[in-house]
Amino acid sequence: MSGLIDLLNGPLGKQLISGVAGETGQPESKTADVLGMAMPILLGAMKKNVSTTEGAQGLMSALSNKHNGSILDDLGGLFGGGVDQSVLEDGAGILGHLLGNKQTAVENALSQKSGMDTGSIAQILKLAAPIVMGFLGRQTAQSSVQDSSGMNALLGSMLGGQPEQNQSLITTLLDSDGDGSVLDDVAGMVLGGSKKKGGLGGMLGSFLGK
Repeated sequence: MSGLIDLLNGPLGKQLISGVAGETGQPESKTADVLGMAMPILLGAMKKNVSTTEGAQGLMSALSNKHNGSILDDLGGLFGGGVDQSVLEDGAGILGHLLGNKQTAVENALSQKSGMDTGSIAQILKLAAPIVMGFLGRQTAQSSVQDSSGMNALLGSMLGGQPEQNQSLITTLLDSDGDGSVLDDVAGMVLGGSKKKGGLGGMLGSFLGK
């Protein structure tokens, strides 16, 4: 069963990073950093959603009907000549569903952490969302996941089997009450800021060569 580390470190990851960098005009090293931080946040949001039966059924329906992993079969074609607008629109819809009113806060936090402008961050998230869904769809089929508990376990394994406290950091971000501290939460905890080392940022930094 593959996790995000396997995806980003493998041939598909290299294609993904190269393609997204070309699409946004950003350096591959920075693009890899942003993807390495953004993709666990998206999976964490999915993991939060599948805590309810309705959320799990909705996600599994989307995976079986549209996001079955076929997008991964030709990433070269996906990025060659520019990404089709329908893919970006699909990504925007996924982000709206997963992040809701936290999307801007996530974009700002990723921008602060990476030094990349928020416009490029938003573009990367739109590109990453359908690919993360496709990767999850393929893993779901290969693992024969059929219910919410199975989906919850699969998402946990794809996030790298991190300790429960790391999972709660993502939840803290997504459940912030909007009191203005969410950026501190993201930069300081989820993304591994200066106040708190380790966590997702530390884990991701280790395999991104930081």
